[in-house]
Amino acid sequence: MVMIKVQPKYNSENKGHYSPGVISNGMLYVSGQLSVDPDTRELPAGGVKDHARQALSNVDRVLKEAGAARADVVQCRIYIIGVQNWDAVNEVYAEFFGNHKPARIVVPVPELHGGSLVEIEAVAELGDHNG
Repeated sequence: MVMIKVQPKYNSENKGHYSPGVISNGMLYVSGQLSVDPDTRELPAGGVKDHARQALSNVDRVLKEAGAARADVVQCRIYIIGVQNWDAVNEVYAEFFGNHKPARIVVPVPELHGGSLVEIEAVAELGDHNG
C-alpha cells in the first residue's frame, strides 16, 4: 500500500507532526484544519463566521493540492467553541458546499489550539488519477 503525503505550499512553517492530507486507497484524508491562516499563522480578526471561513479555506487548499474538489468530500468533522456557534458555522458551511451535503458531525468543545474557534477535518473520494 502506498500513502501519498499532500502538502500545500505555505509561506510559514507549521511545527505540528502531521501531514495536511494523506491519500490512501483512492481516499484523501484532510487533517484537522484550524482557523489559522497557514501563510501568516494569524487568526481571523472577526468572529466565529470568519474563523469557519478560514478553516474551510484551509480544507479547500488541501483538496486542491490533491486534485480534489469540494464535491468530492464525503465527510466532515467540525469542532467549534461552544454549541451556541452551531447556527453561524452551519451557515458558512452551507455557503461553502452549496448543494453538496457531505456526511457531517459538529462537536462543541471547550477550546482549540492557539485560540481558534473552529477546526475542520474532511475525507474526500478521489478519481483513479489521484493514487
